[in-house]
Amino acid sequence: MMADDAAGPDDAPRPDDAPRMVPPMTVETQRRVVALPALGSPAPVFVARTTMGERSLLNYRGRWLVFFAHPADFTAVCTSEIVAFARARGRFAALDCELLGLSVDSLYSHLAWVESLRERFGVEIGFPIVEDPSMLIARAYGMLGADDTTSATVRATFVIDPAGIIRALTWYPVSTGRSIDEILRLVAALQEADAKAVQTPADWQPGDPGIAPTPVSMAEIEAARGAEGAVDWYYRRVGDGEA
Repeated sequence: MMADDAAGPDDAPRPDDAPRMVPPMTVETQRRVVALPALGSPAPVFVARTTMGERSLLNYRGRWLVFFAHPADFTAVCTSEIVAFARARGRFAALDCELLGLSVDSLYSHLAWVESLRERFGVEIGFPIVEDPSMLIARAYGMLGADDTTSATVRATFVIDPAGIIRALTWYPVSTGRSIDEILRLVAALQEADAKAVQTPADWQPGDPGIAPTPVSMAEIEAARGAEGAVDWYYRRVGDGEA
C-alpha cells in the first residue's frame, strides 16, 4: 500500500500488488454492479407472453437459440436490429438456431411495432418478441442493476445451446447496432467447436481450419511437435481448409 493511502477500519492487510478498486467501491456502487449469468451456466428459465403467444425458454431445448434484448420499442437502433434479424432468419434456421427477442415494453406495444415494421420496412417478424414491462427477465439475465431506473442497458445477446446453457454473450450500448453477421459467425463457431472438438481462431469463418486445443501435458506437447498443421507445439491448424 502507498504510504499516503489512508486505510479504512475494514481494510485487511494485503500485498502491495493485490487487486483493489480505485477509487474504493462504495455501498452505492456495489449495489449497481450487474451480475451477468456466467458462461457455461444454465440460462434463467422464464415463461412470458410474446407476439406469438406464451413462450417458455424450455420450448427451445434441443435447438440453438439467440436471445436478444431491447430497452424499448419504436427506437431507431433497435428497429434496425429487429429488421436485420428478421431478414437473416433463414440463415439462422440453416444453423438450426431459433431467434427470440425481448423488449421491456408491453405486448400491445410489441404488436403495434411489428405491424409498423411490416408496413414501413416490408418485413415480417417471424420470431416471438417477449414482453417484460416489469423488467423481471432483464434483471434475471443481469442486464439491470437492482436500483436501475432506466432500461438503457437492456442490450445484451445470449447464445444458448440445445442443453439450455449460455455459451456466449455480447452487450452493446444504445448508440451502436449489433452485427448480425458476427452473431451468425459466433453460433457457427460454437457449433464447429462442439462437433469437431477444436477451437476457432480470430476472424474464423465457416470452412476455415480450426486450431487444436493447447497441449496441457508433456505427452501432448511431444505429440504435437511435427504434427500436420503445427506451427509450434502450442499452435496447430486442424480441420477443413488445412494447408
